[in-house]
Formats: sequence, structure tokens, C-alpha cells
Amino acid sequence: MRKRKLGNSGLEIAPLVLGGNVFGWTVDEPTTFKLLDAFVGAGLNGVDTADVYSKWAPGNKGGESETLIGKWLRRSGNRQKLVVATKVGSEMAPGKKGLSKNYILQAAEDSLKRLQTDYIDLYQTHYDDQNTPVEETLEAYAQLIKDGKVRAVGTSNMTAQRMQESLQASKVHGWPRYESLQPEYNLYDRAKYETEYEPLCLREGLGVIPYFALASGFLSGKYQSVEEVASRPRASMLKKYFNDRGMRILHALDDVAKQLHSTPARVALAWLIARPSITAPIASATSLEQLNDLVEATRLELDLESLQVLDRASAWELSPVA
Repeated sequence: MRKRKLGNSGLEIAPLVLGGNVFGWTVDEPTTFKLLDAFVGAGLNGVDTADVYSKWAPGNKGGESETLIGKWLRRSGNRQKLVVATKVGSEMAPGKKGLSKNYILQAAEDSLKRLQTDYIDLYQTHYDDQNTPVEETLEAYAQLIKDGKVRAVGTSNMTAQRMQESLQASKVHGWPRYESLQPEYNLYDRAKYETEYEPLCLREGLGVIPYFALASGFLSGKYQSVEEVASRPRASMLKKYFNDRGMRILHALDDVAKQLHSTPARVALAWLIARPSITAPIASATSLEQLNDLVEATRLELDLESLQVLDRASAWELSPVA
């Protein structure tokens, strides 16, 4: 499968990244292994996780996703085939969060142990830490890269202003810069990324690996009403999409999918993959059937008419973005 360059990091990834947020949450160990086997077997190579995944699940304390990925890496012997991206900054325990130099260096060691690897391909700021100067954070990342423990760094959930400050600090001090951004971006959630981040990413040549590519599953088309999602793990996140604009997007996805003999999920991901500023969207799967949809999305090329139909249906100027 043809790979795409992630900024100027030297990393190359297939046009879709597997989200590891479900590992250790809604996906158990045997299924995690099956999904990763099938993912790599299909020629894809990027997996995204975070140290805090999946702390929110009852009985979890964080680190579950990294631990399962680490077990798979050790068992499969496929470390060289996978580009592993993880994150730092979220609260793991009282006093264990943020982006201070000391905390980042310790958190990286913890992630390396859980992942059972000597290096992290892409280490990302999960959430910004306004109490820590960007220079201190970047100095920590520079140290990790110098020590061979991290290959490249990226950021997520950071304001465009702080991103710009960080890029400038890297330039001034000669430190490695953020090479990628992980924003929320999909057919429904377009406005913030397209107005605040996309111009910056294009100007600076940053890779972009958006999360919630399927809007927590809404864009898969399997939910048609608020009532249907009431018992789902992501019910609170899904509710905001059930409005006139959301339903208009679903109808457009369904129409395009039928014309192309595809599925709404594949079409929604293919739309993202076709965007000029996007390197590879992140999407999760809890079954081999769902994973097949992700793989097939990388092989689906949308024609101009289909892209225009989706652009019109999802145009955020038509109604406020929830």
C-alpha cells in the first residue's frame, strides 16, 4: 500500500491509522491481537494510542492499550512493520500529568516499558499544559530524540497560537519541531480545523492525523436516532450529531455509498483521505468486519461529483456546528 510522508519526520504511514483507544476497553486481548494481525496483514502500518487509554473504563488505571499493543509487538515480531504513535500529558494519577521536562522523560520510560519497545515512532502532546513553557516541553522531546527513544514528535488538542509558539521555539533553539497535528476532524466536525488549523498545517508542512474520523461511529450510518445510541459506550458523544445537518450528511453518505457500491463508513473515511492537508485519519475497530471497512476505505477513490455532494451536505456555513 502506498505510504504518505508525515510532515518532515521521515516517518511514512499508510493513509489510515488504527485507533488504539478501544484496546482494553471495548476490545479484549484476543480481539486486539486479531485486529492488529489483520491490520498489518492488509498492508497498513500506523497505530495510535496514549498512555491514558483506557483509564476511563471501570477497573482500569490507564496504560491498558499500550500494554496490549506491547504484548502483540513482542508476540508477533512485527515491530519494524508498525509505526507506533502514543501520547503524554493526560492525568495518569494524582501528580502524574502535564508537560514538564521531568514528567515527560519519566512518562516516556513508562510507555516504552508497556509497549515493550526501545523507541516510540511518534510521541505526541496529548493536551497542552499552560503552566509549562513550550521551551521546557520541547527540550524534553529533543532529549528523547537525541537518546534514540523517540523518532519524531507531534501535538494534539493545542491551540493554533501555542502550536505557532512551539514551532518558533524549535526554530530558535534548533530543537526538533512538532511534525504532526492530531485534531478532531470529520465530515461533521469541520469548522474549527478548517479555520484555525488547516492554514497553519499547510503553511508549515505538518502531517495531520485526525481523530474521531467517523464522529464516534455516527458517520458509519448504523445509528439513525438518539434512541438507538442510548445504550452505547459513546452515547454522550453521539447525541450532538442528531440534528438536521447531521441527518443531511448521513443521507449524502448513503447516496454516495450506494452509487459506488460501498458503505457510509468507507465513504466518510475516503473523503478525509482525499483532503489535501490530511495525511491519514485515525479510526477504531472492534471487530474484523469493522476493520475491513477501514481497509477498504483506503482503496476507495471518490470522484469529483461525490466529493462535491459530500462537501455541500456537510458545509458548516449552512448551520452552526454543534
